[in-house]
Amino acid sequence: MLEKYLDVKPEIKKAIEEGRPVVALESTIISHGMPYPQNVETALAVEKIIRDNGAVPATIAILDGVLKVGLSGEEIDHLGQAKNVIKTSRRDIPFIIAKKADGATTVASTMIIAALAGIKVFATGGIGGVHREAQETFDISADLQEFAHTNVAVVCAGAKSILDIGLTLEYLETFGVPVVGFKTEELPAFYTRKSGFGVDYKVDDEKELALAIKAKWDLGLNGGVVVANPIPEEYQMDYDTITTAIENALKEAKEKGIKGKESTPFLLAKVKEITGGASLDSNIKLVFNNAEVAAKLAVELSKL
Repeated sequence: MLEKYLDVKPEIKKAIEEGRPVVALESTIISHGMPYPQNVETALAVEKIIRDNGAVPATIAILDGVLKVGLSGEEIDHLGQAKNVIKTSRRDIPFIIAKKADGATTVASTMIIAALAGIKVFATGGIGGVHREAQETFDISADLQEFAHTNVAVVCAGAKSILDIGLTLEYLETFGVPVVGFKTEELPAFYTRKSGFGVDYKVDDEKELALAIKAKWDLGLNGGVVVANPIPEEYQMDYDTITTAIENALKEAKEKGIKGKESTPFLLAKVKEITGGASLDSNIKLVFNNAEVAAKLAVELSKL
């Protein structure tokens, strides 16, 4: 029945069957996260980084209602330019399929499709989480519930700094999701290496991380793992500058009544505008960094 919906690129399918390392990649960053052509250039560069570090890249999207695991260059370019690509989370998947539409996968939906294909490691920019003032709006990303249930390790630069990071960590703790700092004891906040919040555990290399992840799933402790990998120091933004930009962007979003799935793309675009494009450069560098760590983690997991 799954084959009716899922199309796994032959190279990726063969790698999974042979137990070789594969890294999943999302597509929202292509269609909603960056302007063209930087979005396509970044997506292709990330795939190359993963290959250069010994793993097979698997960019995930929904095209014409089909769950695609692995995209061609033409398909990535289509996602980068098309205007009718729907930002797709868990709730949206069956309807995108039924309408035979195009969908760009978020962290949550990428985790789901990666798990269906048998992929255990996923590289992204930053995860969604609990939005500021969520105690009134109940605006909480579906990404967090996916971490509670789906066995995929997600390498990210922490939670997006537009979120309430403290509440995001509390939510993850409630559902038993480990937040692991890769060579750091402090949770990175996407554009910056610091947030003021600690992680559950610090690991110093991909081998140690792979051993812990394997033990978790071998014991039937279902759910994902947040692998928080800080942006390289030379590319991080000034903490005060980015904090001020985010506060201004949040104020404008509130004034305009922007909520739900539209809030994150709006806020990231507004921060880019306020920072004169510097935030986009940081975004690209942290994605590259996450791809490298994810590939090395996938290699270590494939050995166990």
